[in-house]
Amino acid sequence: MSHLPSQQSGRRPGPRLDEPPGDQLAQRLSAFEGRPAVSGGVGKDPVNEPMIRHWCEALGDSSPAYAGPDAVAPPAMLQVWTMGGLSGNAGRSAAYEELLDLLDGAGCTSVVATDCEQEYLRPLRPGDRVAFDSVVESVSGPKTTKLGTGYFVTTRTDVRVDGEPVGTHRFRILKYAPVRKYAPSRAPEAPEAPEGQKPQVAPTPTPTPTRPRPVINRDNVGFWDGVDRHQLLVQRCLGCRTLRFPWLPGCNACGSGDWDTVEASGDGTVFSYVVLHHPPFPAFDPPYAVGLIELAEGVRIVSNVVGVPYDKVRIGMPVRLEFVRYEEGQPALPVFRGDLPAEVGG
Repeated sequence: MSHLPSQQSGRRPGPRLDEPPGDQLAQRLSAFEGRPAVSGGVGKDPVNEPMIRHWCEALGDSSPAYAGPDAVAPPAMLQVWTMGGLSGNAGRSAAYEELLDLLDGAGCTSVVATDCEQEYLRPLRPGDRVAFDSVVESVSGPKTTKLGTGYFVTTRTDVRVDGEPVGTHRFRILKYAPVRKYAPSRAPEAPEAPEGQKPQVAPTPTPTPTRPRPVINRDNVGFWDGVDRHQLLVQRCLGCRTLRFPWLPGCNACGSGDWDTVEASGDGTVFSYVVLHHPPFPAFDPPYAVGLIELAEGVRIVSNVVGVPYDKVRIGMPVRLEFVRYEEGQPALPVFRGDLPAEVGG
């Protein structure tokens, strides 16, 4: 998640992507290159051991360098210490707000993070208080993607501690006009007209929104083949026998590229969860619960928690694997059915 999230504010209208002056819009956007995005930013919290511990636990990183009296923060946490949270960064510039307003006014109302690059100059240690400045490094011309047509915006954040540079973080987002995909709905048949009268015209069917299909590639096709057979397959390293999920081309414990699979039993517990209220998305019906499920085998998977009200989901709740096909023609999905105690479920 970027420390420069798109926030709603009063939006000024601009040329839309389907209007002729696309070159004019690109020129206006390029004028923001080199302008500040955040000035005089200060981390909301100093580098601290609890956050380092949470990070390492979430990623399964047990390096001794990140614990103990001489601990340092994992280098990849560089952005963490600059993030403003839900309340945002007070130092975000008017220029960056204007850039986002212009993109929103052009129809690019959706945003997705695409990639980041980081450079580390020295380790961060508990107690360090970071300061930072961000600049709009580049804005691309219009790009057509599967998500929709939009513009790539790259910001560069220079991070300091007591005036000393400690790292640089480049973050790239795509601000795009979303493509709406709908499944064809069967048109209702028009009733037969009485003899001598003109036939009635059937009403135009309302498009039915469809769920996005999962991304299947050469690294995870075996997982989805298993799902198609109603099996939840977990990779197992043939070098060190470590189980891993999600699927990866190599072992993150020993680096071996040799592996086989084991079928999960389907038993698990809710390790953590969130309830999705916003933003609304076609084909989904919020609020609903999404859980980080710890399987009996020890690995974790993100999936929906079903069968219980969203506000009754709890950490530690036992769940059981199911496979659900939400739409005809779509692959089945692994979900987990919760089990409420009788006194809770009523």
